[in-house]
Amino acid sequence: MNTISQAEFEQLDHKKLLMRAIELGEMAREHGNHPFGALLADLDGNILLEAENTAFSDNDFTRHAETNLLSEASRTYSTDELANMVMYTNAESCVMCAGTAFFTGVRNVVYGLSADRLAELWIIEGNKKPIVLDMSCRQVFEASPYYRTNVIGPMMEEEASAAQIGYKNPQT
Repeated sequence: MNTISQAEFEQLDHKKLLMRAIELGEMAREHGNHPFGALLADLDGNILLEAENTAFSDNDFTRHAETNLLSEASRTYSTDELANMVMYTNAESCVMCAGTAFFTGVRNVVYGLSADRLAELWIIEGNKKPIVLDMSCRQVFEASPYYRTNVIGPMMEEEASAAQIGYKNPQT
């Protein structure tokens, strides 16, 4: 499985695609779900798949934006193809979603809001104890000695924070 290099990955224009992931997070919130969105793009910047968090509308708390996206992606593309695509998320992937990205073969990730900043925002907004496992997506990806995952983030945190501000998580 050949993947793009870190240098090639860093040369891609990420802002436009990350803005779309941020919009998807805003749409998820409008649909009554956690405010998270994700998309998968090829190396030419074409959006291949998009997904929102559907935890409340599907009554399934594993339906994070990334798991929705990657479930479809794994049915549509081979692991070799996925290794040369980029997943964009409006916020840093949780442990479950980072693990899902790893096991489906995604080796390039860009995220907006850091998990630490997300937790701060949610606590400020009255969510007493955010439901998180305190492990960055980088820690999850670095747990593999054999498969490298390129990661850029946090990026555009101010824009990525917008959907989180004022959000009250019904789970807490």
